[in-house]
Amino acid sequence: MSTSAATIDAPKLAKARDFSKRYKKVRPGNSAEAQIVEEYLPLVKTVVGRLAMGLPPHVDIEDLYSSGLVGLLNAVRNFDPKGGSSFESYARVRIRGAVFDELRRLDWVPRSVHDKARKVQTVMQRLEQQNGAIPTNAQMAKALDMTLPQYEELLTEIRPATFVCLDSAPCADEEGETTRYESIADHSQENPVDVTSRRELASVIADRLEQLPEMQRKVLALYYFEDLRLREIAEVFGVTESRICQIHAQAILSLKSFLQQHEAPRI
Repeated sequence: MSTSAATIDAPKLAKARDFSKRYKKVRPGNSAEAQIVEEYLPLVKTVVGRLAMGLPPHVDIEDLYSSGLVGLLNAVRNFDPKGGSSFESYARVRIRGAVFDELRRLDWVPRSVHDKARKVQTVMQRLEQQNGAIPTNAQMAKALDMTLPQYEELLTEIRPATFVCLDSAPCADEEGETTRYESIADHSQENPVDVTSRRELASVIADRLEQLPEMQRKVLALYYFEDLRLREIAEVFGVTESRICQIHAQAILSLKSFLQQHEAPRI
């Protein structure tokens, strides 16, 4: 490692060690837990504020913020320092998941949009099975009997139905609104079967991401891991925000379609 890299990493390592030391003292309801929750409240505001930009005005942001707080508290109580990820990354996932659970409960996306998204997803899955590759926009447009501009407009229209993070996506063919992280327990003493299930799911997602077109991979990485807004991503690539919305929607539909094909059989 170069001297400059070591200098850059040193503060992160020191912060991680300090957090790990403080986290050992955390117990449900004690002052150590309250201190960490207080410290990461700005993260809840950041996540909720970012998501709120794409929501209709009738959605109550305070309700989403309350859900985000629940996600943060669950993150504090279920975080495993030995898992390899930072607490901030883990908390961000749990906060997002809690917020999207609340959005699904509110059912803020019209049924017609859900129906159109399911139709696109079904066609996408069929074409991939036929051709053995992820369909292009042109292939999707032809299969849907649309022009390419019409299909791209459809992607923009159904984007709210694809505006989810993977950990909050409902399991296929499950009754109710069970999410992936709810269906796989997250306790301090984990069942080996649950650990294996999560690893397999992560592996499946990672494999699928490698198959996506480069532009789609980059958009997902910038949006979900670098926390850039769609407008900011559009500026990076020199295209319109609408175009980035279409790419995002196409990528998420492709991932959801793939995951439905690889759901573990119910016992």
